[in-house]
Amino acid sequence: MLVMYILNYLDRNNIAAAKLAGLQDDLNLKGEEYQIFVALFAFFIVPDLPRTTTWLSNDEKVLAAWRLEEDIGEDDWVDSEHQSLFHGAKLAILPDLPPTYDRKPNPALRGVILSVGAWLLDWLWFLPQIIWSNAGFGSLRTIRSHLDYIEPRYDPTVVPLKGNSEENTNDSVADTVSAPPVKYPTKYYSVAEYHELYKSGQLTPIAVVKGLLPLIRRDLSTPGKHSIAFVDSRVDLVLAAAEESTRRYKEGRPLGLFDGVPAAVKDEFDLDGYRTNMGSLNDYTLEPKSDDPSITNWCIRQLEKAGAIVVGKVSMHEFGLDTTGNNIHYGTPPNPYHPDYYTGGSSSGCAYAVSTGLVPIALGTDGGGSVRIPSSFCSVVGLKPTHNRLSHYPSVNYASTTSVIGPLAADIRSLAEAYRVFATPGPDTPFPAPGPLSLSPSTTRKKLLGIPEVWFSRAAPDVQRLCRSLLDKLVTEKDYAIVPIDIPFLVEGQTAHAMTILADGAALLPDTTNITAPNRILLTLGRTTPATDYLLAQKLRRLLMQHLAALWEEFPGMIIVTPTTACAGWPVVSKSELKWGLSDGDRTLKAMEYVWLANFTGIPAISVPAGYADPEGKHSTEGTVPVGLMGNGEWGSEEQLLQWGLEAEELGADLRERPPIWEDVIQRAKWVGSSSGSGETA
Repeated sequence: MLVMYILNYLDRNNIAAAKLAGLQDDLNLKGEEYQIFVALFAFFIVPDLPRTTTWLSNDEKVLAAWRLEEDIGEDDWVDSEHQSLFHGAKLAILPDLPPTYDRKPNPALRGVILSVGAWLLDWLWFLPQIIWSNAGFGSLRTIRSHLDYIEPRYDPTVVPLKGNSEENTNDSVADTVSAPPVKYPTKYYSVAEYHELYKSGQLTPIAVVKGLLPLIRRDLSTPGKHSIAFVDSRVDLVLAAAEESTRRYKEGRPLGLFDGVPAAVKDEFDLDGYRTNMGSLNDYTLEPKSDDPSITNWCIRQLEKAGAIVVGKVSMHEFGLDTTGNNIHYGTPPNPYHPDYYTGGSSSGCAYAVSTGLVPIALGTDGGGSVRIPSSFCSVVGLKPTHNRLSHYPSVNYASTTSVIGPLAADIRSLAEAYRVFATPGPDTPFPAPGPLSLSPSTTRKKLLGIPEVWFSRAAPDVQRLCRSLLDKLVTEKDYAIVPIDIPFLVEGQTAHAMTILADGAALLPDTTNITAPNRILLTLGRTTPATDYLLAQKLRRLLMQHLAALWEEFPGMIIVTPTTACAGWPVVSKSELKWGLSDGDRTLKAMEYVWLANFTGIPAISVPAGYADPEGKHSTEGTVPVGLMGNGEWGSEEQLLQWGLEAEELGADLRERPPIWEDVIQRAKWVGSSSGSGETA
C-alpha cells in the first residue's frame, strides 16, 4: 500500500520516476528491499511528498498513516484524542541566517503630495516598478531555492474531518454556548445582560433603539454624536424590528438570547434596504438572484433570524485596503480612547461602535488583520475564524485567498455567542454545523503557549511589556506552559501576503474611478506584480502551512501567542490626513507585523485586550492607547481560542477601562421608556 501510494504520487507529479525505475533495475531490488528503497527514495529525493513527523516509527504506523492519508483531501486534517495528523505536514527547514528586518524605508505621503504621487504612478510607466522594488516585493526571489519543489497553494481552506458535525436544529443557536460563572464582570454590557433585562421587563428593545438612533443618525439636522462611525441607518427598518421584538417579549415568546440585541455590520456586507459602498463613493450593491430575492449576507440573516436588530451599517477603510480606518468620503471615526489616534481598520466602524458601548457585537471582515487590529486599538475582542468558516452567500468572497468574515464584541462570552450564530453553515461553505461551544478549558489537554521569541521582540517596548505581563499571568494563574518555537521566512511571508492581497485587489478593481489616492497607489503596485512573483508567494504559503501543521503535530492544541500589533496604536500626524488620506507603507507593515500569518495560512486567531500604553510624542497628555494580545490556533480551533480568550479576559479584567466617550445605552433606554416619548427619540 505504501509503495503504491508513493509510486502513484511520483507518477502524478512526474517526479524522478525514470530515475527510480533505472535504480531498481541496476540494484536488482525485490520484495521488502524494494519497499524500503522506495520509501527512502521518496523521503530524501522528493522534498514535497506529504508525510507525517512520525511515519518512520515502525512498519505498522507507517502503513496506517499512509493508508489514512489516501482518503484525505488536500485541504483536510484529522484531529483525534491521541494525535493530530495533518496532510502534507512537514517542518520547514529554518534558514541558516537570522531574518533581516532591514527593509528600505518607504516615504509617507499626505495631503496634496499624496494626490500628485498617485497621479504620477498612473502616468509614468516606469515609476510603479521602482516603487514596487523599493517596497521589497521582489524579495521572494532571494529564497527561490527553498521554494523550487513546492507547489503553489492559492486557497488556505482546511476543513476538519472529525468533529461534531451534527446539525443544530435549535433556532436559538447561540443558547448552546456553555460558560463558567462570571468571576470578573466586564465594564461593558454583554448580549446576555440585554437579554435578561428584556426578559425581566426592565427594558424593551424599542426603548433601546429609540435611545440609540439619535446618537448614530447622520441624516438629522444636527448629526448624532457618533454618526461619523455609521454610514447609514434605516430608521423604518430598525424601528419595525424593535417593535416586533418587543411584542415577542411581551407575549413570552422571545426567539432566544439575541432577540432585541442591537448590532452593527460593516459597509462591506450586502443588507436588504441598504446600499453597499465598501467605504467608497461607488455603488457595489448586489443584484438579487431569481431564486433568492434577499441580498442580505448569510451571517446577517442568521443574526436577524435570532432576533437581533441591525441598527445600521458602519464605516470602513475604503475597500479594506489599509489598517487605519481613514475614510475621506464619510469621515474618519476617532479612537474612542484618544481623539488623535485612529481606530484601526479596516473594520473601523465596528470597533468604534463596540468600544463606545453603542452595540455589544458587530460583524466585520479580516483579510490582513481588519478585525483584530481595530479590536486591539479600541480595547475590544475580535475573532478571525478559520478560512472559509463563515459564509459570504449570496455574494462572494472578493478576497478569497486571504479574507474571512469575523465578529467583534464587548466581551468573550458575547463573541462566542455571536460566532455560534454566524457559523451556521451556508450554501457556499464546506464546514459542518458547529456543535455546542464550551468556554471551559479541557481538563485533559496540555495547555501550551507557543512563543516565537525573535518575532515577539519586534514589538515596541510598551507593547511587549503589557503582553508579557498578561502572558506571565496565564502561566502562573491558568497553568499554561511556554513552548519556544520558530517560524521561518516571516519577513518574506509578510511580503507574500501583502503581494497577494494587492494583486487580488487590482484584479477585482480594474476601474479606479472615484477611488482615493492612497488606494490608487496600492492597486497600481498590485498590477505591477509579475505572475512569477505571485506564484512564489503561493509556494511560500504552502511551506508556511506545512510548517505550522508540523508544529501542531508535535504540540497538539498549542496556541501561538504574539502581540496583536507591533505598535501601540496609530497617531494622526496631520489633520490633512483626514481630508486627503494617508499612505504610509512602513507604518502599515508595523501594524500588520503579526496578523498576516493567520490570513495567509487560514488559521483562526483572536485578539484580547492586554492593557494601555502611553501615546507617542506630542500626544502624551491626551490619554492612553489600547494594546492587544493575540492567540493563533490550529485550523478549526475556534472553541479553544475562545476558552483561552476568556481566561485572558478574566486576568485582565481589573485593568480594562471604558473610553471617555462610552455611552450607557441601557440607561438612555430606561430614560426613553420612563419619559414616554418626551425628550430625545428617534
